[in-house]
Amino acid sequence: MGGRAGQSRGAGWGRREVTGPRRFLSRCAGSVLWHFRPGSCLTSPAAAALRPPARRTTTPTMPCEGTRLRFPPCPTARTPFPLVPCAGMPGRRHLPRVGARMTLAAGCCQAESGPRCGGLRQRRPRRPAGEPSRPSPLPRAWAPLEAPVGVWAPLAFVTLLSFASRFYRLSEPPHVCWDETHFGKMGSYYINRTFFFDVHPPLGKMLIGLAGYLSGYNGTFPFQKPGDRYEHHNYIGMRGFCAFLGSCLVPFAYLTVLEMSKSLYAALLAASILIFDTGCITLSQYILLDPILMFFLMGAVLSMVKCNSCADRPFSASWWFWLSLTGINLAGAIGVKFVGLFVVLLVGLNTVYDLWELLGDLSLSLVTLGKHLLARVFCLILLPLALYTAQFAVHFAVLNKSGPGDGFFSSAFQSRLIGNNLHNVSVPEHLAYGSVITMKNLRMAGGYLHSHWHLYPEGVGARQQQVTAYLHKDLNNLWVIKKHDSNTADHLDPSYSVEFVRHGDVIRLEHKETSRNLHSHQHEAPMTRKHFQVTGYGINGTGDANDFWRIEVVGRKAGKRIKVLRSQIRLTHLATGCILGSSGKTLPKWGWEQVEVTCTPYVKETPNALWNVEDHINPKLPNISLDVLKPSFPEILLESHMVMIRGNSGLKPKENEVTSKPWHWPINYQGLRFSGVNETDYRVYLLGNPVVWWLNLVTIGLYLLMATCAIVAMKRGVQLTAEFKGITWDTLLKFCAGRLSCSMGRRVYTYGTLALMLLIVYSFYLFHPLSYGMVGPMASDPNSPMAGLRWLESWEF
Repeated sequence: MGGRAGQSRGAGWGRREVTGPRRFLSRCAGSVLWHFRPGSCLTSPAAAALRPPARRTTTPTMPCEGTRLRFPPCPTARTPFPLVPCAGMPGRRHLPRVGARMTLAAGCCQAESGPRCGGLRQRRPRRPAGEPSRPSPLPRAWAPLEAPVGVWAPLAFVTLLSFASRFYRLSEPPHVCWDETHFGKMGSYYINRTFFFDVHPPLGKMLIGLAGYLSGYNGTFPFQKPGDRYEHHNYIGMRGFCAFLGSCLVPFAYLTVLEMSKSLYAALLAASILIFDTGCITLSQYILLDPILMFFLMGAVLSMVKCNSCADRPFSASWWFWLSLTGINLAGAIGVKFVGLFVVLLVGLNTVYDLWELLGDLSLSLVTLGKHLLARVFCLILLPLALYTAQFAVHFAVLNKSGPGDGFFSSAFQSRLIGNNLHNVSVPEHLAYGSVITMKNLRMAGGYLHSHWHLYPEGVGARQQQVTAYLHKDLNNLWVIKKHDSNTADHLDPSYSVEFVRHGDVIRLEHKETSRNLHSHQHEAPMTRKHFQVTGYGINGTGDANDFWRIEVVGRKAGKRIKVLRSQIRLTHLATGCILGSSGKTLPKWGWEQVEVTCTPYVKETPNALWNVEDHINPKLPNISLDVLKPSFPEILLESHMVMIRGNSGLKPKENEVTSKPWHWPINYQGLRFSGVNETDYRVYLLGNPVVWWLNLVTIGLYLLMATCAIVAMKRGVQLTAEFKGITWDTLLKFCAGRLSCSMGRRVYTYGTLALMLLIVYSFYLFHPLSYGMVGPMASDPNSPMAGLRWLESWEF
């Protein structure tokens, strides 16, 4: 604080660097500007220590009244230097407080020899008015304990260690491990341009596919199940890409901590934690989305911190670069997984705080404030949104062939996929009476409205014809749409004019194969309680009043025509007021394990209760190409997000699937088998380094305690020094060392940091077989290399 103030005020002030035997003591005096009043002298032992050797004869510039003396910081200086009374001020003794300024009296030091004030450095003159301000260098916090080396050599060292630890034994095991089954297969889909569905945005899978394509992989490996051997297929490119991004996490962490704490030891400690964490290594060595996601997350944090460091020179090239790079990383994080929204929240809070501080700076004009706001809107909102949208544009352009993901999307969406039965098909555009149609439910993986000759069994509602939802194309999906009060008229007779079905009409749906009407009554549905049963009823189209349905189009007015593919239809039962829908539950074997169709009395705007017309046959109507009805890019972008959201909300553990609870995660309670089960298998087990993870838990409690103490101290008027800025353990060691002498404090800080690093390295040495693989006896066998390391019963290695 004092250093900054001294650099920004006054002109013609004399300061010269303290050298020689005075250097260490001057550094131990703390970053304090002492203010000497007229009539006082600096005659303490500390002042005497500042005198140069007698052999120096050069005469420095003599300080005059008002000169400030600056002593570089030292954490071990607990009290100011004692001052003896000056001859000119008998009986008075000044004990300046920390941070106080003392003015040097004119002629006070003139009794001393010339070199006596050689510790004063010449101050740079005040910048001319109008010249842009230059950032003044921050005082080096904890300078006596910093290693006298640059930051680039340690950065190169930790980066080398990071790449070595991630690429070591990258090709092992040469078979599919854990979720490589999914993400490797999705990379193959991109290479083959086959459409698929996933609950995550596409960027991560696209990058995996691109890495495989560039490394010579042809996309033919099936990725059916874990344990399948890759044989001659080139999988190293995709694993290497993920390992490369995972290796970048260490330099990102190093630079972030260094920028925030200005402490080399703190940055090295943070880097070592990531280098030697077995969990991070395991996640980085396989074809997964995790290293890609973490790359963009940490890249966004690093860019944000770097942008904050450029706050004193806004709108400079470096400021624009880091602000734009922050937005690019935000788009990348969201584009891999939706959990990337958490880093968006972090950057958003930082931006709001930054703008709030700028608003309180009365030296800034409203025009400048507007520029700051627009810059952040462009770089942190518009740029990420544009890049995120571009990812989906590339995704839809590449995946243009029909594949396993078709059924999750609407019929209109499927019509744009090459190879789909709706692609380049010509059908009548508007629905008319007498048309033969198929209706598809709009829920995710919703089936077609279906019926067959089989009846519901005894005890399951009324013993009438089953109505279900079937996921595949079938003749039993065809229905004829008729007027509710017309039993004999043949609307396909050429003598009858065409009559279109309109929003709000009351209709009957007759099953084409069995000639029974779609029917509902107040019998309970077979699987979903409080829902009504839906059946096929009647003979040759003759039924009762329970066969009448009102057809409505979402968002349309009464009397409007109903379009094929595009209109979202709701069928309301006229007698009971319930709505036709698909519950998504699978029927037992008597229902051929098809999906249950019910009539729900609860009126809700959900995809389960909405349908669209897919196939449409009516020889009296002209056909149009479905290319005309294809959805636009904004429509398919919105639909894909709705499907992803429904897919995420519908994720549930499968039977016999390994699950964990949230409280398991921070305590490292349970790991995960990546590969192998038996002694003869090549076993890889995902488990974080226990020392690192449990040390994190201790650190959280320690941080809360230290933060509470710091808040109480500040409330009591104590001015905290720069040593309280940094990571928790580094700050704690500095605080403890600051209670000791300079030499002892330096040893405590250095040895404490080395002890932490050695503890982390040794724990990595113990548990590294979990990441790099092991073959042989299990941990329960005394001959196993992991014998005695199964500290928790829940660890299954």
